[in-house]
Amino acid sequence: MIGVETQGVERKLLSILRVLSDSHEPLGARVIARRLTDHGVDLGERAVRYHLKLMDERGLTRLVGRNGRMITELGIDELGDALVRDKVGLAIAGIELLAFRTDFNWDEGTGSVPVNVSFFPKDKFDKALQAMKPIFAEGLCVSDMVAVAHEGEQLGELVVPEDRVGLATVCSIVINGTLLKAGVPMDSRFGGILQLRNHKPLRFVELIHYAGSSLDPSEVFIRARMTSVRDVAKRGEGKILANFREIPAACRPIVEEVMVKLKELGIGGLMVMGNTSEPVCEIPVELNRIGMVILGGLNPVAAAEEAGIEAENYAMSAVMEYQNLVNFSEVIG
Repeated sequence: MIGVETQGVERKLLSILRVLSDSHEPLGARVIARRLTDHGVDLGERAVRYHLKLMDERGLTRLVGRNGRMITELGIDELGDALVRDKVGLAIAGIELLAFRTDFNWDEGTGSVPVNVSFFPKDKFDKALQAMKPIFAEGLCVSDMVAVAHEGEQLGELVVPEDRVGLATVCSIVINGTLLKAGVPMDSRFGGILQLRNHKPLRFVELIHYAGSSLDPSEVFIRARMTSVRDVAKRGEGKILANFREIPAACRPIVEEVMVKLKELGIGGLMVMGNTSEPVCEIPVELNRIGMVILGGLNPVAAAEEAGIEAENYAMSAVMEYQNLVNFSEVIG
């Protein structure tokens, strides 16, 4: 049986591995210690160095240059096999963290917004843009604002790998973050596949609860090719990525006001806001609460996947300054 002290050390090692796995470049102890705070781990630079030495000896990390470390294949396997209880709820923790880090000012149109980052093969990026064009045109996304970066450049804290082009799309958590700043608590229930008929949302046909998941549901659904976003854009019939949230009924006036301001700035995503305690898209809603259906930020990327162009997706992966984003029409030309 693993002792409490040993478990504590293992969790710290796993937290360091998570930080390294999210980076495409070597990281030093100082940077790792700073990023660990985002995982709720308070570990000083000196302690990080000590743990890195242990991890080097176990083959989980390797020294690159003078002080930088990168995760090894063995480290990736170890992270994948981590204790199940440490993984459960990782998705909801990521949502709450990104919502907290969002400081978008809807009055001035400034500040940071959460983004999803996707890496496409360089030689297929133009084709991917063409596949995504109808999705942006039909408004099947959170925002038309995107960012593009080439190999070696950064999107948030992610560095674009060799022979890839990175695309950042606005994540639906921007709604969580802005409502949080407005004093509205939001319960993120699940991500799912929403069926549309005659251009209108009908029902959820698949769902994954955030509180019980270690992965972002959108990444899972895209990888499994469970969407038909292009059909929705063409005919108004099909299945798209969507999220289900709940808010206290008393907060409805504030939510409506904030959503109007966001839409004026090019940030939307709200498909349906139900009535108090009434089901929305066949999903029951708790007493004195209101259900909301929000578009998935990765719907354009799902359309590219449907066209046979695979991307490496990092949903809910970073925050970026809104002023650094550009309209999709400028990217596609």
